Amino acid sequence: MSTYVYGIARRSHPRLPGEAGGVGDPPRPVRTVGAGELTALVSDAPEDLRPKRRDLIAHQSVLAEAGAGGAVLPMRFGSLSPDDEAVRTVLAEREKHYLERLEALDNKLEYNVKATHDEEAVLHQVLSDDPDLRALNDANRAAGGGSYEQKLRLGERVVAAVQQRERHDGELVRQALEGAALTISPGPDSVGWLANVSFLVDRDRTAEFVEAVDALRKEHPHLVIQLNGPLPPYSFVE
Repeated sequence: MSTYVYGIARRSHPRLPGEAGGVGDPPRPVRTVGAGELTALVSDAPEDLRPKRRDLIAHQSVLAEAGAGGAVLPMRFGSLSPDDEAVRTVLAEREKHYLERLEALDNKLEYNVKATHDEEAVLHQVLSDDPDLRALNDANRAAGGGSYEQKLRLGERVVAAVQQRERHDGELVRQALEGAALTISPGPDSVGWLANVSFLVDRDRTAEFVEAVDALRKEHPHLVIQLNGPLPPYSFVE
C-alpha cells in the first residue's frame, strides 16, 4: 500500500498529530516516519484518492494541528510515496536541505491576499480621474447614449482605463502589505484577480499584517480584498 505524505518536521517537533484522522473514508490514522533529525507525517493512502472536499480538509487539518507547534514543510494534496521505507530514504538523502528550510520557516505563517475591483466604484473612479473620458461619457449620455461608434469608442476607452487601474492597484496591494511581511510570493495570474500574492509573516506579527489589510480596505474602498490565512507556508516551500 502506498504512503500518503502530509508534511515534514523536525523529529523533536513538540506537537505531532497522534491518531488524528487523515485522508480516506474512513479516515486513515496519521503516524510518523522518521530518519535522522527529521520525521514525516504520513498515513496509508486510499486506493481511490480524489481531491474531495472531505480529504482536502483532512489534509489541511493535519498540517494545521502540527503547524501550531512549530515549523512544518507542507506537502501538496495528493503527495504519495511507494511505502514508508521510500519516505525514510528521501528524508535521509535530503536531511540537510529540509533542516535548512525548517529553520528558515520557524515561527512563520503564510497569508494569501487576492484583490479585485468593485466594478461600479472603479468605473466612477476612472471617470473622475480622466476629464476627457468623463466629457465623452457625458456627451454620450446627453445624446441619449450616443451612436454605435460613440458607444464603441467610450467602451474601448473605459476598458483601457480600467486595465491600467488594475495594474496600478495590483502593485498598490503588494506595496501596502509587504512591509508587514518577511517576503512575498506572487501567485499565478488568474482571471478576475488584479492581485494574487502570498506573504510570509512572522508569527508574532500576524495581528499587524491583518491590521494592514484592514487599513488597505478602508483607504481604498474600490478594492475587494480576500484574505486567507494563516496557512501552512505552501508558497515558500520547494
